[in-house]
Amino acid sequence: MDMPLNSFKRALAAQQTQIGLFLGLANPLSTEILAGCGFDFLLIDGEHGPNDLRSIQAQLQAMAPYPVQAVVRPPSHDVALIKQLLGIGVQTLLVPMVHSAEQARTLVQATRYPPVGIRGVGTALERGARWNGVANYLQQVDAETCLIVQVESQAGLDALDDILQVDGIDGVFLGPSDLAASMGHLGNPGHADIKSAIEKALARIAASGKAPGVFASDVATGRLYQASGARFFSVGVDTLILRNAAIGLVSSFRTQTMVKTGAAY
Repeated sequence: MDMPLNSFKRALAAQQTQIGLFLGLANPLSTEILAGCGFDFLLIDGEHGPNDLRSIQAQLQAMAPYPVQAVVRPPSHDVALIKQLLGIGVQTLLVPMVHSAEQARTLVQATRYPPVGIRGVGTALERGARWNGVANYLQQVDAETCLIVQVESQAGLDALDDILQVDGIDGVFLGPSDLAASMGHLGNPGHADIKSAIEKALARIAASGKAPGVFASDVATGRLYQASGARFFSVGVDTLILRNAAIGLVSSFRTQTMVKTGAAY
């Protein structure tokens, strides 16, 4: 059996623009629906969404037949959890709240086998290795593993140049909401100071040769950040797509001739 190729990692290395969506519904059916909608990647969120190992694995399986790549955001830097995520077949990790180069180096080690890293070997039990079905998995896996660190604090911005020097990191993703909170603008990621800080950071990331990424919920902001060097974007959240579409649908039917009266129309 051949090693699954990480086309997302290759696209980042080739500086190709990648468009993705956060997944928080923790449901393989909704994930499969979205897998056929044209996104380059779907980001399964274990930090804020109610995703665990089993729900993440089910969504990986649902996505597998489709031409879309999976990215997974764990809730923490827990080395044991990262080992399990790699074991169930996650090839691209986006790890939140990275504030220092030391944290970044630990994360790189967590994704690599000894002697360069600390990942445990247990391929007979792991979907990632197809239960020893992938020939020479141990020799190939590093080339298909993509690690993105999320910088979303003033401390992270201050340490950005040091973080960018860490070998084994493929990209840096900027989180506007937490960055805004860290810089005294809680709830206002669109503040001019935040946008300026993000633009400068994106340019520094791009200059380092690593892939710059950011959350951008509207096209105008996306274009602004793309001009500063951003190459991969999360452009929405599945929960909000569902909620906003439902609100829009019911609102469109609340016309003069369809006024709600009691429990019926």
